[in-house]
Amino acid sequence: MLSNDILTIEEVAKHLRVSERTVYEWAQKGEIPAGKIGTAWRFKRTEIEHWVNQRLPADQRSPVFSFPASRLFSPDRVLFLEHRAKRDVLVALAENLAACPQVKNRQELVMEILKRDELMSTAIGRGIAIPHVRLSSVTDLVVSVGISKTDIIDFQTLDDEPVRLIIMIAAAYNQHTYYLQTLSFYSSRLKNSQLRNSILEAPDPLQAYHLLAGIPEAGN
Repeated sequence: MLSNDILTIEEVAKHLRVSERTVYEWAQKGEIPAGKIGTAWRFKRTEIEHWVNQRLPADQRSPVFSFPASRLFSPDRVLFLEHRAKRDVLVALAENLAACPQVKNRQELVMEILKRDELMSTAIGRGIAIPHVRLSSVTDLVVSVGISKTDIIDFQTLDDEPVRLIIMIAAAYNQHTYYLQTLSFYSSRLKNSQLRNSILEAPDPLQAYHLLAGIPEAGN
């Protein structure tokens, strides 16, 4: 069974209320975000939602994700990493998240995070990856951040830029909208190259936390 975050042509067509042939032609022409697994087209739900939102009139778009990012994570969930392998990075961040009271099943979280990234890479370009899952054993959305001091060499990236910054998100299964908004928030915020570089160069987890959450440091 496909992950709820990965869609087939049939599912995208049904969601957008167009024909499967139309979706296929869009994918072939590169007009809609898509990727191939073997000979089959697959689509990330978050990318399709963003693609649709960009094409809607301003008054019909999803509301801006406005609550403070500081609610989603804390400095103890910012890890400085030196792993070069994707699996080691994903396990380290999942273990960090598993210490949160919102996560009730550590083993399931680790397993599903690894499975999710094997199905389709969560690298989004610009040296960023956003691994994410929704699970019934998670009671509320939580985030862990990994800052790698070395290039992570085996993420499948679209732009061939090695991953250095990882935002891991785990949410409850019924938090679909909140989950999509969180993905959109971090994807949009990290487009800023100056912010990305500042986070990567942060001397400690607290400063990285302030930068990513948009919290002014004391004295600034």
